[in-house]
Amino acid sequence: MPINPTSELRNGITTDVTSGASRLLFDMGYMPFLEFRLKIGRRADICGINEKGEIIIIEVKSSIEDFRVDIKWHEYIDYCDKFYFAVNNNFPKEILPENTGLIIADKYGGIVLRESNLNKLSAARRKSLTLLFARQAAQAFFLKP
Repeated sequence: MPINPTSELRNGITTDVTSGASRLLFDMGYMPFLEFRLKIGRRADICGINEKGEIIIIEVKSSIEDFRVDIKWHEYIDYCDKFYFAVNNNFPKEILPENTGLIIADKYGGIVLRESNLNKLSAARRKSLTLLFARQAAQAFFLKP
């Protein structure tokens, strides 16, 4: 099977940005969880929860094409207190919506370039998401080889 260099480059960028954004979340006091499955059938690239129960979702984008074909990110906003896009430093930041948070990351870490608007979750949704987060984290731990 032929190797697609563009696909490999995007996968490398995604891996690096995911790693750096996860480290940033941890440094900010959030416990990051990758590929968090929401009850709406979507998977958030990174979800984090802090000791206050505040929930952040981060959508990682590796290219302009990756952003343009993604029609699902709007659905995540109702499932977090803050929503961010995470991209590498070469990504054209001006194409990302200004009403979302923006993280610049590489494999070593990241910085918040633009804060997210606060979208305070209802108590019922927060409880539901917290339990879902705990169950998925326990399942990931239990199934770990």
